[in-house]
Amino acid sequence: MFQLGKTIVSEDIIEKDFVCNLSACKGACCIDGEAGAPLELEETKIMQNIYPKVKPFMRKAGIAAVEAQGAFITTEDGEFETPLINGADCAYVMFDNKGTALCAIEEAHNQGEIDWKKPVSCHLYPVRVKDYSEFSAVNYHKWEICDDACTLGKELQVPVYKFVKQALIRKFGEDWYMELEKVAEKHQ
Repeated sequence: MFQLGKTIVSEDIIEKDFVCNLSACKGACCIDGEAGAPLELEETKIMQNIYPKVKPFMRKAGIAAVEAQGAFITTEDGEFETPLINGADCAYVMFDNKGTALCAIEEAHNQGEIDWKKPVSCHLYPVRVKDYSEFSAVNYHKWEICDDACTLGKELQVPVYKFVKQALIRKFGEDWYMELEKVAEKHQ
């Protein structure tokens, strides 16, 4: 672990390799698991505002989940997440013609309907950020459904932090990322 400003960063994000391999996993991270995508407080307002423009890209089951649960849910711990369809798929999941899970929010963005890409937690994956009162912990989340992404990342020699560069800049800023690059260079 090392510190960058008000973040404590796991060395795994500079030591491990990762490149999403959607053709292998079919977007399993959006349909497996026991919880929706984590949302930041300010993202809850965005989710409510963009829902009408994202809705046309969603499946009927996702629309039903949002209509029943809301554009986001609040967990027992007071955290915010995307709602799920029957405790499984993220409500915002759509599928392409090859059966790959995609994000309806990101598709609405790609089609120019909204100017927000998707929740930062999704954009950052496999990096997870946990906020504490004095600092944020920045960790690599290892999940067996991403084994193909680890293999591809190793083949292409792309460390996690480079794979999620734009998301890290979005979350922490350009200066923070430049400091991370310096640490990574010294670490090699």
